[in-house]
Amino acid sequence: MEQLNTQLFLWLNATPDSPRWLINFATILAKDVIGIIPLLVVGLWLWSPKQFIDSRRELVLKTATALVYAIVFSFVIGKVFPHPRPFAIGLGYHWLNHSPDTSFPSDHGTFIFTFSLAFMFWHRAWSGVALLAVGVLIAWSRIYLGVHWPLDMLGGLLVGMIGCLTAELGWKFYGQALLNIARKIYRQLFALPIRWGWIQH
Repeated sequence: MEQLNTQLFLWLNATPDSPRWLINFATILAKDVIGIIPLLVVGLWLWSPKQFIDSRRELVLKTATALVYAIVFSFVIGKVFPHPRPFAIGLGYHWLNHSPDTSFPSDHGTFIFTFSLAFMFWHRAWSGVALLAVGVLIAWSRIYLGVHWPLDMLGGLLVGMIGCLTAELGWKFYGQALLNIARKIYRQLFALPIRWGWIQH
């Protein structure tokens, strides 16, 4: 498995002969695109159409719960099974500044794949597939730039699946209570914008 992981990495990793525009494009994907996801989630909570507001807010909280689970699982796996990044062992080319911490599973992969799977399971298949496509691009970019192995991204996908499964199983026990608490806090903190009609009640 390690040999396959290494071969795939060397095949995908950018070299000094790679086009500069492609390295720049990969850098944008690797660093900036993932920031769109929190904006999407905030938008769903604040400005969904009135007839969809309850289901969208449940989606937001359920997704956030899945992400918490996934991050915890990822942290534990990283501590129990530490794995060096490619540049930390002098393999390939390194095009993005990054600390030489453990690489498996990928934090970026865990984040984007948890969101994409959550939207696929609890929203619409097309929205999950669209986010999954973004996730694949982000995964490629971080391998291309030399900061992750291919299996790091597969690990992020698997951890995202486990996070969503755990959230689904746990939601029936605490979901409604969590939703009620979140609504109460939201309405207290954003009372004025709600009153002015800037955001949904």
